[in-house]
Amino acid sequence: MIPSAHIDTFTRDNLPPQEQWPDFKFTLPELQYPDRLNCVTEFVDKWVAAGDGGRTAIISPAETLTYAQLAERINRIANVLTRDLGMVPGNRVLMRTPNSAMGIACYLAVMKAGGVMVATMPLLRAKEISYAVTKAQIKIALCDGCLADEMEKTRPLAPQLETIVYWGRDGAGGLEARMAQPGYENFAACDTASDDVCLIAFTSGTTGEPKGTMHFQRDMLASADSYSKYVLQPNRDDRFIGSAPLAFTFGLGGHVLFPFRIGAATIQLASAPPDVLLPAIAKYKATIVFTAPTAYRAMMAKLGEHDISSLRKCVSAGEALPKATFEAWEKATGHKILDGIGATEMMHIFIGSPESEIRAGATGRAVPGYEAKVIDDDGREVAPGTVGRLAVRGPTGCRYLADARQKKYVQNGWNVTGDTYLMDAEGYFWYQARSDDMIISAGYNIAGPEVEAALLAHPAVAECGVVGASDEERGMIVKAFVVLRPGHAGDAAMVRTLQDYVKATIAPYKYPRAVEFVGELPKTQTGKLQRFELRKIAAEQPTRKLAS
Repeated sequence: MIPSAHIDTFTRDNLPPQEQWPDFKFTLPELQYPDRLNCVTEFVDKWVAAGDGGRTAIISPAETLTYAQLAERINRIANVLTRDLGMVPGNRVLMRTPNSAMGIACYLAVMKAGGVMVATMPLLRAKEISYAVTKAQIKIALCDGCLADEMEKTRPLAPQLETIVYWGRDGAGGLEARMAQPGYENFAACDTASDDVCLIAFTSGTTGEPKGTMHFQRDMLASADSYSKYVLQPNRDDRFIGSAPLAFTFGLGGHVLFPFRIGAATIQLASAPPDVLLPAIAKYKATIVFTAPTAYRAMMAKLGEHDISSLRKCVSAGEALPKATFEAWEKATGHKILDGIGATEMMHIFIGSPESEIRAGATGRAVPGYEAKVIDDDGREVAPGTVGRLAVRGPTGCRYLADARQKKYVQNGWNVTGDTYLMDAEGYFWYQARSDDMIISAGYNIAGPEVEAALLAHPAVAECGVVGASDEERGMIVKAFVVLRPGHAGDAAMVRTLQDYVKATIAPYKYPRAVEFVGELPKTQTGKLQRFELRKIAAEQPTRKLAS
């Protein structure tokens, strides 16, 4: 490892042993980073130095910032952190904020000052926040005043949190007042190593206790220099918009890393559900949108009410993109959705194809700079056309914060993501399921997302989630939780209709033997379906089947 700039060595001390790291590959010229690197210099300062400080960096309902204005704001916050709050390189700093210009400035200020950012989802409660504070041993927090309630409730649960500074509030102790001090407008970027940790991103905890994934300064650039450059292919006149929180690495890429790498603009909305995102695309003339498949489906019903002619690119990630959604969106807008799979452990998307190479229903091919393969339970690569576990490696990879689960995620130098895939003879990867979403019924392996995709193609279905439910006769059966569109009745006749439709669409043995109609589905803050919650529901209630 390169000599660190960190005075507080917590993150290096708690990295996994290097023999448990994945094999890192830097195969592209763009990925040959110098030993000393501060990513904020590349994302913001270099545009100001090049004379492009007047270009728009951030657009929001509250304010618009140029790159020069953003740079000064970052500098002022970095001075507050180091001069007022005593932060030293390597200290972790918690951030609580909805998506906003100030949130981005705080995020980058921590990194510029050599700190380690720990951003948290806005809807987390004190117990969840205190877990991150304790796990990452955090003493300093920056928080939007609108999230003060849960932040204050965290204090007694995490006594090591010594200082909380709010913005959006009046008072001498607030962040804005501290930033306004004379001489705070300039700040020299910390001389960090390219492999100094600058981000701890916690997983959503859907498979157990959240894991802290540690990312280096160079990782911030690597996802932009691989996926964004070669698959998304944006230009500096683009305006990025999306629904994911900044605390989600999918959101970090779409909101910050990709636009700032090329000097483009980002549009920041505190919250962007479909009914807000669609008019915002029209209002701010967004050209690239990042959101989840469920949001694309929801927006289609109101496309005619808004002018979205500015859009050039549409990106989907977070969960599998059903073919029916892809085809319906393309028919309605003329745009092919760029599907992709990423992971918090990997920073961003590592499989996905540019628009000219998309195949409907496939996630895509390995992003330039990455390698991917399908392996069996023993870690051996399987032949094309064979279903197995997805393994990937490239310029980014998993390094958990003091977590024994590192050995499960990294095997033989490869990141094994927990997804089941099939790779065809041309290198396209076809999603089957999360490894724990495979349903084994009467000896058949059935991928829940495949059944979901079939159901979603029926005009009566708005949303659905498919899981396995225990069954004495078959061991497990396919159970579907379905949200119907207005005007359709959730009765026995509709159950039959949907079952017959699935039988006619995919192999008949995959049809849902149990169908339950619900008003809504459980989802994460990023709009991802929580199948583990559906599995809980299926396990807690008797399953009623209709003979078929």
